[in-house]
Amino acid sequence: MHPIVKPAFAPRPTRRGFLAGTGGLILGLHLAPQARAESSAPTAPTPGAFVPNAFIRVAPDDTVTVLVKHIEIGQGANTGLPLLVAEEMDADWSQMRAEQAPSNPQLYANAAFGIQGTGGSTGLSNSYMTMRRAGAAARAMLVSAAADLWGVPAAEITVSKGVVAHGPTGNEASFGALAEAAAKGPVPEDVALKDPADFTLIGAEGITRLDARSKSTGQAEFTIDVYRDGMQVVAMVHPPKFGATVASVDDSEALAIPGVRAVRQLPSGVAIYADDTFAAFRGRDAVVVEWDESAAETRGTDEIVETFTAAARTASLVAEEAGDADAALAGAERVIEAEYVFPYLAHAAMEPLDGVIEWDGSAAEIWSGMQIPTTSHATLAGVMGLGQEAVTINTMYTGGSFGRRATPDNHFAAELANVAMAGGPGAYKLLWTRENDMQGGYYRPLTVHRLRAGLDGAGNITGWVNQLANQSIMRGSPFEAMMQGGLDPTSYEGANDLPYELPNRRLAWAEMRSPVPVLWWRAVGHTHTAYAVETFLDEVLETGGRDPVQGRLDMMRADRPRDRAVLERVAEMAGWSGPGTGDRRYGVAMARSFGSYVAQVAEVEDRDGAPHVTRVWCAVDCGLAVTPDVVRAQMEGGIGYGLSSILGEAVTLEPGGRVAQVNFDGYTPLRLPEMPRIEVSILPSAEPPSGVGEPGLPPIGPAVANAWRALSGQAVRRLPMRPA
Repeated sequence: MHPIVKPAFAPRPTRRGFLAGTGGLILGLHLAPQARAESSAPTAPTPGAFVPNAFIRVAPDDTVTVLVKHIEIGQGANTGLPLLVAEEMDADWSQMRAEQAPSNPQLYANAAFGIQGTGGSTGLSNSYMTMRRAGAAARAMLVSAAADLWGVPAAEITVSKGVVAHGPTGNEASFGALAEAAAKGPVPEDVALKDPADFTLIGAEGITRLDARSKSTGQAEFTIDVYRDGMQVVAMVHPPKFGATVASVDDSEALAIPGVRAVRQLPSGVAIYADDTFAAFRGRDAVVVEWDESAAETRGTDEIVETFTAAARTASLVAEEAGDADAALAGAERVIEAEYVFPYLAHAAMEPLDGVIEWDGSAAEIWSGMQIPTTSHATLAGVMGLGQEAVTINTMYTGGSFGRRATPDNHFAAELANVAMAGGPGAYKLLWTRENDMQGGYYRPLTVHRLRAGLDGAGNITGWVNQLANQSIMRGSPFEAMMQGGLDPTSYEGANDLPYELPNRRLAWAEMRSPVPVLWWRAVGHTHTAYAVETFLDEVLETGGRDPVQGRLDMMRADRPRDRAVLERVAEMAGWSGPGTGDRRYGVAMARSFGSYVAQVAEVEDRDGAPHVTRVWCAVDCGLAVTPDVVRAQMEGGIGYGLSSILGEAVTLEPGGRVAQVNFDGYTPLRLPEMPRIEVSILPSAEPPSGVGEPGLPPIGPAVANAWRALSGQAVRRLPMRPA
């Protein structure tokens, strides 16, 4: 009888120890390109294809390390993807580890993008079958190795909590003990996956996040923590107006500051190189820059809003149309109109943009939280005149992003490369300040909606028109190819394909232009479309004498049962009996985004003439909830982030074009005492997993606004809700 080998789960290995380690099983799962579509069954490799979608390492110490192709920005990628592997391997959760995958689109492409990148709440959904197949293949290889070692049929071997066993002989072995033998076997081309009824980890409550301890204790390393020998810190002075460029630089006073090494003009502004952060910031404040503002945005917010509003009133690029909306409005018993203005919004992540670059003139290594490594990698190599093989990117933990680090133009990567080129071989940390971040653009687009609805004598909606105006995020980016007929779907997503029966409807869009750079912001277009649609609908239902919940249910399309289910569930959770009549009122809203369905009810009271949200009920259908704790956390985070934006956040341009907000004194995010009590219900589902990072956000704004209108009689149509 072979000796029994019990697992001994060791501490997490370091990144370099992992990459340089020898021994054990390193698994590259070979899947055909078609497998990226996430079919429900394994796909055999195409002859000659070599497209690894995931790597797994089983070390001699029994740890199982999963290289995660999606950046961990707080959404739980470093837990969700290893969990899928652990489920199919029948590993013990305590032996699982996560590492960020290196920049390599051939190995780690996002199935939704075709390149390596994270966004659109696609991380877990596009990895679901891939990572399960990877885990199942690793398990099969370990079982095969054990069968050969013990001379028994593989079918008689079981695996449970990281132990491979053969009951009839009593043989047992840990993963690590079998790793070397397993590594010599072929990677199976076709593996059977578990029946969901047999899941023990997927869908389980109480799964501890793999990064929870290190982040709680300060051991987790973020870009801001990275220091290299001889490293200089670089601070930036950017143009005070969008579209302005450097005309002249006087660096005499800056260079006189102890610790300041150099001042260099870059395409994006002026860089100050120093021995430490304090000296770099002092140098930044001392340098004198004259700007050429001939191509700059010089309009203030009020002027921009006026221009956008005029465009929304005449928007003619039709995104969706059915029936004859104009005739329906003309023949309506009553027509209701409303215009909504949504401001530019900053992402305001806790960790501003930062990066470290070290190069010797022929090769470069970068440490940064780059959300789309493929395009960043190409930009770094291009700016520095290097082959991509000479550029190494270490993807770091990131203190938030909300879309900010997913820039199609890779402006930060280009700036980091230019810092290195202007400074010469060496190590540099480029560290944006909060002021750089707040005034640096790449905001959620300023948007204006104009809605009209017609009612018949019985209060039924006979016509619906939504016209909106904003800047396109995709225009001028590598994603512009996704625009069809001149339409940018991210500009109006959520205003189309509504769950309600509206036989006569039209959605039209006007594309606006401005030097102010815009970018996707958590939940992208749904952040304003859900607010406009769901608050306007609430007013229309009230005008027609309908209850907000029952009115929506009465209008629900027959082919949208999942929308109906979350609305019915949240109404049940909140004990809905209408908006209420006391000092606290209730508002409801719902939205489908990123494949998930969310409905919310908000309880609101008046505090000093402004809304204060005391409680939120949230029902979500996100398909199979792989990690319910993470789903709840993401719903709570989305609610907090969305609530923050609608209550007090706005980026405004002063007359002349300068951004008024510089830090959190003028851009006021939600404070902890303002966070409501939240109750989340996850609807059971056998559908594939869908997004959770963003869908919790869209309904909270309109739910609060609807409750506030019931309480105060005020319909808030220009955000934020609180006066400045």
